[in-house]
Parts: sequence; C-alpha cells; structure tokens
Amino acid sequence: MIELNFHKKLLGAEGEMLLKIELNIQKGALITLYGPSGAGKTSCLRILSGLLKPDRGSIKVHDTYWFDSDQKINRSPQERATGMVFQDYALFPNMTVRENLEFALRKGQTKNIIEDLIEVVELGDLQNRNPETLSGGQKQRVAFARALVQKPEILLLDEPLAALDVKIRLKLQSYIYKVHKEFGLTTILISHDIGEIVKLSDQVVVLEHGKIVKKGSPQEIFINKHLSGKFQFTGEVIAIDKEEVVYIVTVLIHNSIIKVVADSSEIKDLNPGDKVVVASKAFNPILYKIE
Repeated sequence: MIELNFHKKLLGAEGEMLLKIELNIQKGALITLYGPSGAGKTSCLRILSGLLKPDRGSIKVHDTYWFDSDQKINRSPQERATGMVFQDYALFPNMTVRENLEFALRKGQTKNIIEDLIEVVELGDLQNRNPETLSGGQKQRVAFARALVQKPEILLLDEPLAALDVKIRLKLQSYIYKVHKEFGLTTILISHDIGEIVKLSDQVVVLEHGKIVKKGSPQEIFINKHLSGKFQFTGEVIAIDKEEVVYIVTVLIHNSIIKVVADSSEIKDLNPGDKVVVASKAFNPILYKIE
C-alpha cells in the first residue's frame, strides 16, 4: 500500500496553486493520473520519486515512511525504490543500449537483471547499437528497461508514449502492461489518451487545479453508462452527416475509420472532435460520449 498525504504550493501559468493529495494506492495496481495541463500530475510523480519536496505531509510505502514532515524524514531519490520514464528518453548518446542499462546498476549489483530485461523488452538485436540509430519506439523500450534495472517497487510513467505514432504507441502499451505484470510493479501513469487509459488502468485519478476531483475505474470516470457487449473501442468523432431520417457518424479509432448509424437522440450532444466509445448492444454498434 502506498499512502500519499501531502501539500505543496506550486507556481503555475495561472499563478499560485496548492497541490493537495490524499490517496491510497494498492500494491500491484496500475493507476492513471488524468487531468488538464498544469493540474499537478507531474509534480505528484516528482514528489513521490524524491525530486520535489512537499511543504508538509507524509508518503508511506509498505509501512516505511519516505517522507514525513513531522518526523523530519525525507529519503533521497536514491533511497526510494522508484523507476521513472519520461516522454523524452534521456539516454546517453555515447553509450550503447547495453551500456545505458549497465550504467543504471547500483554499486555492487550483479548484471543478471540486464539479461532478463533485454529478453523481456526484446532488445537483443539492439543491445550493441547507440541510441541515435534507434527509432522513437525503440528508444522508449530502452528507457523502460533502464527504469527497471534497480528493480523498483514503483514505476512512474510521465506521458511516455505521447510523442509516438499510433502503431508504435499500441505496441508499447502492451510492453507497459507486460512489464507491470512480470515485475510485480505498482505503476503510476500520466496520460491524456483515453484509449490507452482504458486499456491499461485499474483506476483513474482525476486532478484539477491541484485537487483530486474524481476517482474510479476507467468506465466509471469516462462513461456514464454501464456498457455490455462483445466489443468496446474508444475513438474520435470526425464527421456527423444526415441521411434521410438517420445520421451517419464517422469515428476515427486508432488509424481506422468506421461509420455508425445513429438517431437524433444519440447525436444530440455530439460534435466533431468529441471522444466516444463505440460499443455493441443487441449486436448493433452504439455510441457513448466520453465526458
């Protein structure tokens, strides 16, 4: 169990903001922090990792305090069992893939973990290449592996896939889930991609202006209906056209375009650009707007 209870004054684009977090995270969970830019999501990860100090409060991880303002406890980043992956890969350009991983080893730590990670993240053919010769997706796989070298308990992911194209992003989502499960991690992800969140997350925590305003499963957060059926996909409405007495809604799902027949009640509050779930009901596709 991770118990977060801290306050931190932050200065953002709109002035001073109080980041006030009270949150318990179950061991082994994969949760997503979601909300507008400047809501305090990245600051939460930096505070948990020890890169940013709260003004007051506590951080307790499995009965051990990493931070407690009353007891004057503040473990350094090196003393906290976290691995962090950012949108930019931050790899050493003058080192090979293997050397980047080996550089992350703790003093006295054996290299056995390197072989395991190269296998799990499928870096065997890349291990002797320099980062500048790799694609964005390959670099991010190296960044994931490097974050796991010291066998962290908590993996912190700050929009790691945001800069990648859809095809690579989908593949790396599978790597995230695989690594999360195989290494028994507790993972905290920041993402604005609702499809990614629905695919990966056990729980979503919504932040607005430094406060938790909502939390629940992805379905509870984004869809105000109980869905059932054989399929559920998230996408974006790109066009709504009237044809006689019905409407044809064109939806972009990843890199595919589908058309859904809808009646006037279904498109009443729907506009191009809206995020939707396409689900099945009595074998017919239906649309639910994501709030």
